[in-house]
Amino acid sequence: MSSRPRLAAVVTEYRKFSHAQHIVDRFLFGYGWEGGHHKPQMDVVSLYVDQRPKGDLSQSRAAEFPKMRIAPTIADALTGGGRTLDVDGVLLIGEHGAYPRNEKGQTLYPRYEFFTQIIDVFRKSGRSVPIFNDKHLSWSWEHAHEMVATSRALNFPLMAGSSLPVTRRLPAIDFPYDSTPTEVMAIGYGKVDSYDFHVLETIQCMVERRRGGETGVVAVQAIRGDDVWTRMSAGSWQAGGWDSSLFNACLCRSITLGSARAGYSDVFPSPADVRKLVKTPVAYRIEYRDGLKATMLLLNELVTDMTFAARLPGHGNVFSCLMYLPHRDVCNFFNPLVNQAETMFLTGHSPRPIERTLLTTGLTAAGVESLWRGQQRIETPHLAVAYRVGDESVFWRT
Repeated sequence: MSSRPRLAAVVTEYRKFSHAQHIVDRFLFGYGWEGGHHKPQMDVVSLYVDQRPKGDLSQSRAAEFPKMRIAPTIADALTGGGRTLDVDGVLLIGEHGAYPRNEKGQTLYPRYEFFTQIIDVFRKSGRSVPIFNDKHLSWSWEHAHEMVATSRALNFPLMAGSSLPVTRRLPAIDFPYDSTPTEVMAIGYGKVDSYDFHVLETIQCMVERRRGGETGVVAVQAIRGDDVWTRMSAGSWQAGGWDSSLFNACLCRSITLGSARAGYSDVFPSPADVRKLVKTPVAYRIEYRDGLKATMLLLNELVTDMTFAARLPGHGNVFSCLMYLPHRDVCNFFNPLVNQAETMFLTGHSPRPIERTLLTTGLTAAGVESLWRGQQRIETPHLAVAYRVGDESVFWRT
């Protein structure tokens, strides 16, 4: 590696509020960190952009930062127009853009296709460098599994995922290390095959700290529409629903709680209020190999944030917190994500486990599959993803 690492950015599109803009801009301009303005000690030297919609920023950024060259192909971005790898790291940002959807409703973002072109350069060059992959690895479990297997075979660090595991929390607390949760829940908003991944990451970055570490998932069932209300009324996991105290705790941590009434906006919603506000609820019921049960809920119009709650034996109260995501115009929750990517490029080691993103990628795909099959329970022996994390904090505290 050179004294200042040289990065190639491979992105689907680079416009205002795209993930490429949020991430690459932070490498170019810097960002707020630990009470000061931090500029990464590395340079983005090439940029490949797959699509250029109205408002494209790539040309103006290249004009402002002459060290960054616009590359016509992914291979060119990695080789500098030569024949072998000429960068020390790769930013792979395959989020946003006009891409087709399959029959299951999944957007076919070309993360895997970009990855394979990057790997082709690695193989031809006889060496590899770290890759950061934004968000989940792929819409396809098979592609995701292959990506992780390739990183291990070629012995390069692969970091992936989103900001949710590292954003600020209210309150600023860690999930108790080596605890034994029996049931957990996370509530969020957004679309299936998109924001469901974020809520699943919220769950996973917490429960991976439980006693014995992560063991994987045996089954997933997705539920949509009125069946969610039926399950909610059941009152317990054993009855086909979930622990209502977890649901209440999540809502009490929300700072965006909607109201079915005019005026005062922080009225705790009754079941009738929830039904009135949320037109198309979605739930994923997840069964872990070690017996842990988890529920993910997408409740658009009721909340526009993400909260987590857990039932812990021996604790009088439910553990709960908000994953704090500041205003969209700032999106400074990308700061700790970029900082982790920087750490990987500087040290050659990813500060987060790739197994977390592999598992949450598989959970997202399984949820989509369950809905596509008419809300069937999906057996997931392929999600026997086992790993262990340490007890250090993983979220942004300063």
